[in-house]
Amino acid sequence: MKIAVTGASGLIGGALVPALRADGHAVIRLVRRTPRTADEHRWDPQHHRIDPSVLADVDAVINLAGTPIRPRPWTRAYKQSLLRSRVDSTATISEALAAAAAADPARRRVLLSASAVGYYGDTGDETVIENHPAGSDYLAQVCVQWEAATAPAREAGVRVALLRTGLVIDRSALLMQVLGLVFRLGLGGRLGSGRQYWPWISLHDEIGAMRFLLSADDVSGPVNLTGPAPVTNAEFTRRLGAAVSRPTFLTVPRFAISLALGEFGRSSVLAGQRAIPDVLQKAGFTFRHQTLDDALHAARTGD
Repeated sequence: MKIAVTGASGLIGGALVPALRADGHAVIRLVRRTPRTADEHRWDPQHHRIDPSVLADVDAVINLAGTPIRPRPWTRAYKQSLLRSRVDSTATISEALAAAAAADPARRRVLLSASAVGYYGDTGDETVIENHPAGSDYLAQVCVQWEAATAPAREAGVRVALLRTGLVIDRSALLMQVLGLVFRLGLGGRLGSGRQYWPWISLHDEIGAMRFLLSADDVSGPVNLTGPAPVTNAEFTRRLGAAVSRPTFLTVPRFAISLALGEFGRSSVLAGQRAIPDVLQKAGFTFRHQTLDDALHAARTGD
């Protein structure tokens, strides 16, 4: 297949591109700066601009573009950047794919477009699969608009899979770098009540799921990219502490997280989803890392 990837410089994209090439696919990368190599092509998602010829002969697009979500207070400008970077990039890709499909309707195309389990909002301890309704908080509504921006591609007959990703476990992931430092300093502990679920997935399985979905012709719509056994924050804390041989007896109070991180803390740290990968499992995908312990071990050893 010929595959175009946006967001190729991020954690997931940086691992995905070499994996796709190892599978024998031809991969091009869409970048917003001046291209530096033959496999790079410039696009301008902010203004919905892309050369139509870039996607004319591609079989698949994997869209991972978007401003990273950081553990920081969310100003109005930052929230607007989170939303517009996702919606504009997805709409640009979807419109270009729709035009390509109209010009060459015989070619079967697929769009794998990033989203997040934040789509569901805070769901407590309820088990969540892909048909669960959207939440009402800011992140959930970002995901709603983000996914809706794929409509032009879907309406043009492109198979669209919406990748609702959980917390990606890898040594280079920001989450693991921050928590790893905190735990090594002996300051690890549960966040708030610790009862909120943290749906995780190893980077290996995140990439594996995308590779699987490229050829899973009967899978479209939302797909939870999460491990099969989500855990609470308290359990996550305990297992991470054991993995790095550090104590986990402290607790960071809810009010402190809310005061320090504001809406980010309330939506992304103190809230959670007990999301399971129902669509992936029914489609026959096999996870390499079935448990959080497996994923943490892989993050530490590179296995």
